[in-house]
Amino acid sequence: MPLLRDADLAAAFDHAARSYDTLVAANPGYHAHLRRSVRRLGLPHGGSGMRVLDLGCGTGASTAALAAVLPGADITAVDASAGMLERAAAKPWPDGVTFVHAPAERLAEAGVEGPFDAVFAAYLFRNAAAPDSVLTAVHDVLAPHGRLAVHDYTLSGRARDRTVWTVVCGGIVLPVATALGDGRLYRHLWRSVVEFDTADEFAGRVRAAGFDCVRVLPLPGWQTGITHTVVGRRADTDTAADR
Repeated sequence: MPLLRDADLAAAFDHAARSYDTLVAANPGYHAHLRRSVRRLGLPHGGSGMRVLDLGCGTGASTAALAAVLPGADITAVDASAGMLERAAAKPWPDGVTFVHAPAERLAEAGVEGPFDAVFAAYLFRNAAAPDSVLTAVHDVLAPHGRLAVHDYTLSGRARDRTVWTVVCGGIVLPVATALGDGRLYRHLWRSVVEFDTADEFAGRVRAAGFDCVRVLPLPGWQTGITHTVVGRRADTDTAADR
């Protein structure tokens, strides 16, 4: 089965939206790991007075992590799936949280304009048909020295970690998702991790897009070597031009 892209992927997420929160809640540490990745942005004073873009917000788990860690920030949450976004927007949110329906590559067309002080992207880039174009869009909406944190299943490159990911998906996630009628999407999600960059390869992609201070940070528990936070900072304009 080929990987799902663009409209096909958005439609699959639309269908899965009704059960998505139940499935992710079964993942030990899922929400705590998102909050840890938000903290790795290193924004001061709870984000007071800052603008943060939540790119690929899904049903709002990443948005909730941002709101918990950065209660002073204005958060714009964007997703290409209308179904996922509808479920996210229906939840109770503090003032300063806004939801926008848009693909990550076409933010300006949806009225999402920078500068943002930070961008947080969870489980997004391996699902993008053109991840470098998304990184360019992120770079363009960030303020100078604005910060990026990417939280995703990006394998270490070790065979053991790939095996653990495959066993968990094949033995737990896929049977449940298939029973719920969403097997096609979750087969895509398994393959999207196996076939995408390793964590270090993705960090190289981020550097090539004009970010500096790029680091790969592991997450604890069973996801060590499977899930990472990749953090970086938009490079100074003059420095980026001299690369």
